[in-house]
Amino acid sequence: MQKIMVIEDDIVIREELTTLLQSNGYQVTDRLPCDLALLDINLPEENGFAICQRLRKQSDVPVIFLTARDTAEDEIIGFGVGADDYIRKPYHSSVLLMRIARLLKHSVTSVINVRGLVLYLADMRISYANQSEELTKNETRILACLMKKDLCTREELIEDLWNNSCFIDENTLYVNINRLREKLRRIGAVDFIHTVRGVGYRL
Repeated sequence: MQKIMVIEDDIVIREELTTLLQSNGYQVTDRLPCDLALLDINLPEENGFAICQRLRKQSDVPVIFLTARDTAEDEIIGFGVGADDYIRKPYHSSVLLMRIARLLKHSVTSVINVRGLVLYLADMRISYANQSEELTKNETRILACLMKKDLCTREELIEDLWNNSCFIDENTLYVNINRLREKLRRIGAVDFIHTVRGVGYRL
């Protein structure tokens, strides 16, 4: 059962969302790990923008802002801090469920397994032989590329990271590859990343 994290301070709306989601086969939680996050913006202690920024440092799960704030500036900020969708209150239940299903469908391939090395994309974590290690966002994207293709050129890796708003050059890529190799070594996954001289890298 897929878990949806709901961060909403209005008790009535939170209960409505919980009933709606549970009746459609989802499990509701208020913390990680989850498969998708529904965030309000106007919260008593920490606003939704700050929560989304903090969430993005440790997870790539889809994020939907569900909020009464309806200005274009708020929506731009929402997407800028890493949201995948922005829905204004009052919301239509069928539309919300459709958008949740769409985002979850795109994230179903969030686990990649190659020769016993398992990459959990949403949690930015790898496991091998019953040991695990946390990854940074850059390391996760690099390893995902390597696990999906026979060969990844340096240009492909740099372009992928650049398109995902991570400034990176060849030297930064080299540093990330070495850190990734060290983390793999620590969990016993030695000799996984190979350098193809003058081209790039492969598993």
